[in-house]
Amino acid sequence: MSLDGKIDSTKDKISGKAKEVEGKVTGDKAREAQGKAEGVLGKVKEKLDDAKDAVKDTVDNVKEKLDKD
Repeated sequence: MSLDGKIDSTKDKISGKAKEVEGKVTGDKAREAQGKAEGVLGKVKEKLDDAKDAVKDTVDNVKEKLDKD
């Protein structure tokens, strides 16, 4: 995972958790839902970045094997 991707997904997860807690404390269900959604977005970004890295590694390995042949 790239550093920028990790920072971005972590920012979303932290911000989402803060909004979720704020919503729970204040009784604002909309804010709580917004926080949960933002937290999920951060997790999705993290998983997509991991998948992108895995695909890149696989492509690099295939290229490396083809170059040896």
